[in-house]
Amino acid sequence: MKRGEIPHWPIHLFVLMMVVVTLYPVLFVITIAFSGGQTLSIADLPQDPTIGDRLRAIVPWPENVSTENFRSLFADQPFARWLLNSIVISLATTVVGVFLASTAAYAFSRFRFPGRRAGLMMFLVSQMFPATLMLIPLYILIVQVLGLESSYIGLVLMYTQTAIPLCVWMMKGYFDTIPKELEESALIDGASQSAIFFRIVLPLAKPAVAVTALFSFMTAWNEFVQAATFMNKEQMYTAPVGLRFFVSGFSEQWGYFAAGSIIAAIPVVVLFLFLQKYLVSGLTAGAVKG
Repeated sequence: MKRGEIPHWPIHLFVLMMVVVTLYPVLFVITIAFSGGQTLSIADLPQDPTIGDRLRAIVPWPENVSTENFRSLFADQPFARWLLNSIVISLATTVVGVFLASTAAYAFSRFRFPGRRAGLMMFLVSQMFPATLMLIPLYILIVQVLGLESSYIGLVLMYTQTAIPLCVWMMKGYFDTIPKELEESALIDGASQSAIFFRIVLPLAKPAVAVTALFSFMTAWNEFVQAATFMNKEQMYTAPVGLRFFVSGFSEQWGYFAAGSIIAAIPVVVLFLFLQKYLVSGLTAGAVKG
């Protein structure tokens, strides 16, 4: 270490402590899920516990590893149906969100038309309002006007309009980095505007599309308030809404809740790992030019 240089070990120690603080809740949930029980207690304390007994009781590791909670979650509970609902709604939201966001962002990036700047500003303004503020107008529109209560289409429409504003701004920033000369050359060769968009621009914008897809999927997959408000039939619950009933005021089935939470986290982790090579470039390029 050079003279006057700050030692690295305090930084490493701080980072290690933050890793422990971050991972402990995850390990705690995993322990409860594999304990086979339905309580938050990791281990049973003796009548007169010592300090060592108390320390062992807070270490996130089950005394007896069991997959009973996972088996019962699918055999005795309708969690498989709730998980299927979340998958269908999230995939539909991703497809619709990516298509609408990419086409709108391309129009804002390449064309000059009246209201263009005002439209972009309105997308930003819409993000300033909390989601709960939109529940009443959305309820009137989805339930009373369109009659789409407890339906896939109604929830997909709500999630899509929630994700589109940020996705449009993100993809517009990335489209701005693509040279217009590529499109002009294609026009000279006789390519149509739609062919240029789908065959040239979109393949070059894979990082932005990946970020948009991930954001749209996570918006639909993790959302709870709107799904709990508009899905009033048990067979139409999404996974977050269904997990709520395991720890409601009438039951405290923490084992099922923990097991369901782990299963619900797997699709997002898999999607993130699949798209991670595009994420950094998609976020940075879409954020520096607007």
